[in-house]
Amino acid sequence: MKLNIKNIKKFYIGYGGLSSHGFDHVERVLRMAKLISKKEGGDMETIEAAALLHDMGRTKEDKNERLDHAAEGAKMARVYLGKINFPKNKIGNVIHCIAVHRFSRGKKPETIEAEIIQDADRLDALGAIIITRVLSHGALHGLPVYDPRIKPLKKYTGKKATAINHFYEKILKITPSSFYTKTAQKIARQRYDFVVKFLDQFKKEWNGEDL
Repeated sequence: MKLNIKNIKKFYIGYGGLSSHGFDHVERVLRMAKLISKKEGGDMETIEAAALLHDMGRTKEDKNERLDHAAEGAKMARVYLGKINFPKNKIGNVIHCIAVHRFSRGKKPETIEAEIIQDADRLDALGAIIITRVLSHGALHGLPVYDPRIKPLKKYTGKKATAINHFYEKILKITPSSFYTKTAQKIARQRYDFVVKFLDQFKKEWNGEDL
């Protein structure tokens, strides 16, 4: 059965509002997952469901940092899919996709669908989109864009000192080779290189070294 995006958005809102990511992130992950699936295979119905529901536990984590939104989302998705009569033989894989989509938790996908969902989600953390997200998030929270006196930390702590440092501490550690599918690796390389070029140009303009 085809999931209704409007109804799913209402479901997200019903659990405390949209997360810090926003539903636009969910829609981008859906589009990217479908694109990867067309090249790599996998069950499209499972992929669409997992992509749409993968972040439904995010608001719970936003309110309580001790919670894992992937684990919480898997629980919530099981309830939701049961209510809408989603094919029972596919629910288990959808739940698995959601439970392991968070790369930083170290849980490895065991199905092609789960690999695609994790890849699609992580691709949203590279390229032009992530540049706008990092800068807008920094502005919202009063962070300086850049301070050459503050050096990037070697290990990401979750605390941001400047917007530009966040790219070095976290974003550039999302290497293209860490993606599962060849399609995602190709896209990741393009987006990764775009971020690198942006940072190089930013530093040149900051230091007056354009020529």
